[in-house]
Amino acid sequence: MNPSTDTEPKWYILHTYSGYELLVRESLFRLIENNNLGDQIFDVKIPMEQTIEEKANGKKKVVERKLLPCYVFIKMIYSNQLWYLVTNTRGVTGFCGPQGRPIPMKEDEIRKMRLEDFVVDADFAPGDRVSIDNGPLEGFIGVIKECNNETQRAKVTITMFGREQDVEVEYVQMTRISADAVEIPKDEEE
Repeated sequence: MNPSTDTEPKWYILHTYSGYELLVRESLFRLIENNNLGDQIFDVKIPMEQTIEEKANGKKKVVERKLLPCYVFIKMIYSNQLWYLVTNTRGVTGFCGPQGRPIPMKEDEIRKMRLEDFVVDADFAPGDRVSIDNGPLEGFIGVIKECNNETQRAKVTITMFGREQDVEVEYVQMTRISADAVEIPKDEEE
């Protein structure tokens, strides 16, 4: 397959210098804006995950980490001109593929990296009780504090390590639960 004949946008993987991922993403957004490439480059993402980190003083907190350091994902309609512009962006070492020529990602890879995992009919609202079904916070139950339907994320208050903590959760990672579905632990029933 010759990527220079593509007319549909596809996801590609860019390799970057270590620590340059955010700089590359911002530079690509400027490139899109300055050259009116919004109809050729559709998205640039750095997949992140929330993890629990313990500080030296013993306190634990939720932090966001890059899922794959040194990689940035770009959704674009491939052309030789775009290849040139993107590979000459500061911090980019090249596309992932043979001889630096990109190979589009497969559907299962896109789903696994959650690059396009959006819930279309999400009807979450502040005050809803939700269970977190996947990710590092899997198994936690919380209350939605605020929703952002555009980014498909919600700020959820959970109880972690004996205190309330606000965390950001993607809609696809949570399920609304009804108040009567919550089980009361045996020691609290009496």
